[in-house]
Amino acid sequence: MCMSEHELAPATAAIHTKRPVLGARPISSPIFQTTTFALPSAAELSRAAVEVSSPGFYTRHGNPNHAELGDAVATLEGAERGLVFASGMATLTTAVFALVRSGDHVVAQRSMYGGSLSLIQTLLTRLGVNYTLVDQSDLSAWANACTSATRLMLIESPSNPRLEITDIAGVASIARERGIVTLADNTFATPVNQRPIDLGVDLVWHSATKYLAGHSDASAGVIVGPGTLIETIWNISLTVGAVLGPFDAWLVTRGIRSLHLRLERHNATGAAVAEYLRRRAEVSVVHYPGLVTHPSHDIAARQMSGFGGVLSFELRGGFAAAASVIEGLELFQLSASLGSVESLAVHPASMWGAVLTNEEIVAAGLQPGLVRLSCGLEDPSDLIDDLDRSLNLLAR
Repeated sequence: MCMSEHELAPATAAIHTKRPVLGARPISSPIFQTTTFALPSAAELSRAAVEVSSPGFYTRHGNPNHAELGDAVATLEGAERGLVFASGMATLTTAVFALVRSGDHVVAQRSMYGGSLSLIQTLLTRLGVNYTLVDQSDLSAWANACTSATRLMLIESPSNPRLEITDIAGVASIARERGIVTLADNTFATPVNQRPIDLGVDLVWHSATKYLAGHSDASAGVIVGPGTLIETIWNISLTVGAVLGPFDAWLVTRGIRSLHLRLERHNATGAAVAEYLRRRAEVSVVHYPGLVTHPSHDIAARQMSGFGGVLSFELRGGFAAAASVIEGLELFQLSASLGSVESLAVHPASMWGAVLTNEEIVAAGLQPGLVRLSCGLEDPSDLIDDLDRSLNLLAR
């Protein structure tokens, strides 16, 4: 199959990923459900054993399904190379282990996913790595937090679960001036809505379990960036051993083929639901960067082309109101995760109580009445009707 030399549009590139060469070209890639590969000679075995993410040696090192997924996400993010893992947290943990060591310092934003905060506040401190948490909206705070030992800055925009916005280009500039590596979580936005590498970030990672896979049937993580940094992370990944199964890699790659179409609906539905909730008297605030009332809407509009299907809102009745509304929903299922074809609802203060202390929950802005919604691919009017029924019950 001959392709023209010009760069493909992202939606096209997501479908025409680099497939393994097997003579006749399969339209749907095979699943290479094998732990190891036979090599034709000792020289080939020696080469494959040290090749970064080799697709034909041993699946802990790499696999053709891994290579196809890593290449697909790297292409969509505008990165040189990609590396895959068994989960999003496996991705972040391995990358951080590869980039910092005892005595180093990390700067991260205060509002971010609970698992990421737990890694920083519990695991890294045990290993002698120091950290500073900052208000992500304050560029001066990022700059002032840097020390001579700072090696890494962690960005998450929009953040989970309050959808706060980081000026990605601003933080990346601060880091670049000081020789600090930047690592951005782009799970909420996806490369359809935002490309942090275009804004100056070094590395981008995803919980591919979410929007990239999109069907609540695969757990995976991906990190993309320059070949030199990916090689550094790959070397540590061999020891960590958080290996993605070939079938799960295949499922995520299949999900990516429809990512652009799915995000069109997620973006439209998220905006419609956010606008509806903004008008409800029971709701004190809606956190959605697509709303002009969002405090960082201008920054979000500058660095994002769409705002996704995830939003959160705070109920005036606190914990009891949140529990009542969630339990009254029918189409929004009470479940962790996000970014799937199904709509999901969760109470963050309850969910993250397992990994964060009460003090850390309050510091992260997880108010008792906060509810996070992930709007799926259902008709937006049905989802709004579902919320309407539940909120009306609360109002009685």
